[in-house]
Amino acid sequence: MKVTTPQQEETEIRAYTPEEQFSIIEACLFAAGHPLTYARLAEVLGITPAECADVVEKMAVVYNNTDVFPRGILLVRFPESCQLVTREQWGAEVKEALGIRRGGNLSASLLEVLAVVAYHQPTTRAFIDTVRGVDSSYAVGALTEKNLIEPCGKLDAPGRPTLYRTTTDFLRVFGLSRLEELPAVTLKTDAGEVVEIVPETEQDPAPSE
Repeated sequence: MKVTTPQQEETEIRAYTPEEQFSIIEACLFAAGHPLTYARLAEVLGITPAECADVVEKMAVVYNNTDVFPRGILLVRFPESCQLVTREQWGAEVKEALGIRRGGNLSASLLEVLAVVAYHQPTTRAFIDTVRGVDSSYAVGALTEKNLIEPCGKLDAPGRPTLYRTTTDFLRVFGLSRLEELPAVTLKTDAGEVVEIVPETEQDPAPSE
């Protein structure tokens, strides 16, 4: 007969069935209320982060299928994490149920700055000012407070200006899984030249502070 000590029992990893993995992930995400990384969920499930991401991908196909069951929530996947969120179409009803009176809409100036950062990240406030032609310090501060953009290092240039990039909250708010899903934007210059702007598909590693 095999005898194990309490310490050995604690270190033994249980092998969960796919159905149990789905349930555990759902329970963890529901309880958290914010994104959980695949690495953290993988520790709970006793698998690798890559395996966990694959499980979540398969789970999302079923979970988000309204033909199977018209849920009021979505399983949203990000590059390194995932989260349960309410469906946008029921936003007004959710606000009413929770007594939320304030709207969460961004002003035109905030959207302008957010667009510049999203399509040119990582970027500095000076670059944003140049593109917009006005001072953007308030907008950058407001977007940082809302956690839609964040500092990600310093530019190797005189003065060492701060670099900014979008956050996981930015992806969640705009219903994106990754930056590559941002649509290309076609602009016409003063000279009549048509220019297409596409989002960065790979971000440079954050420079050291």
